[in-house]
Amino acid sequence: MIGFDRAMKRLLRNKANFSVLEGFLTELLQRDIKILRIPESEGNQAYINDKFNRVDLLAEDETGEIFIIEVQNQDEYDYLHRMAYGVSKAIIEYLNLGQPYSEIKKVYSVNIVYFDLGQGDDYIYHGVTDFYGIHKNDKLLLSEKQKIEFGTLEPKDIFPEYYVLKVNSFDDVAKDSLDEWIYYFKNNEIKDSFKAKGLEQAKEILKYDQLPEGEKSTYRKYMEDLTYKASMNQSLKITEKYMIRKEAKEEIAKKLKDKGLPINDISEITGLTKEEIESLN
Repeated sequence: MIGFDRAMKRLLRNKANFSVLEGFLTELLQRDIKILRIPESEGNQAYINDKFNRVDLLAEDETGEIFIIEVQNQDEYDYLHRMAYGVSKAIIEYLNLGQPYSEIKKVYSVNIVYFDLGQGDDYIYHGVTDFYGIHKNDKLLLSEKQKIEFGTLEPKDIFPEYYVLKVNSFDDVAKDSLDEWIYYFKNNEIKDSFKAKGLEQAKEILKYDQLPEGEKSTYRKYMEDLTYKASMNQSLKITEKYMIRKEAKEEIAKKLKDKGLPINDISEITGLTKEEIESLN
C-alpha cells in the first residue's frame, strides 16, 4: 500500500476519494466530517519540496472549518513552532481585509509524526485553548448572546485545536477504530478485520499496484529518499556518540599520562592508539 503522506498528496485531491480523508477525520474527532473541497493554496503544492506554507494538506469541510494535515518523517526539534505557524497562516489566508473577526474560521491542526516529539507516554495528544481565572480558577465562558450570535458554546470552539499522533510510539495493538488508522500509518497495512470508517475505501484506492508506472517510479524514489535521510540521521547520531566517547577517552588518557602511566597501559585502558595518546597535550 501507499504511505498515507503520499496518498494525501496524490490521491485525496480527487473528490471521489474524499471518503478516505473523511473517514480518518471522523474517527479522530469522533463526529461526522464531510469534506467539501481541497482548496488550491500555498499549502497544497504538488511535491513536498514545493511547500511554502509548510503544510502537507489543507482541506475545508461543509461547515467551513479548516483542517491542516501534516506528516513529518524526520526529526524536527522546532516542529511545535511549525504547527503554530501553519495554523496562523491558515487563519490569515481565510480572513479577507475588512471582514469582522467573527468570520475567522475554526482550524484543526492534525500532525502525524514519525519521531519522538517532546516527552510523553501516550501516542495521541489533543490540545485546545481554555481560559482560567488566576485568582478564582473559574473557566471563562461565552455569554448567552455570544453563543446565539456565533453558534459556539465555549472559547475553545473559536480557537485552533491541535492533534499530535506519535506513530512510532504506537504498540501495534489496535484497541479502537482510531488505532486501526494509526496501525495503517505505521505499517502501511490494513487488516481484513479493521472496521474504521474510510479504511475499506483506502484499502482499494491506495493500492500501490494500481498506480500508473510513472507514479510508481516517483513513489519508489520518494521512499528511497526517506530511507537515505533516515540512514544519514542515524549515521550522524552514531558519529556524535563516537565523538563524545572519544573526547571522554582522551580526557582520561591525558590524566593517566600526566600521572606517568606507560603509554601501552593507557592504550589498553582507553582503546586509543599509541600515536593518539602521544599527540595529547
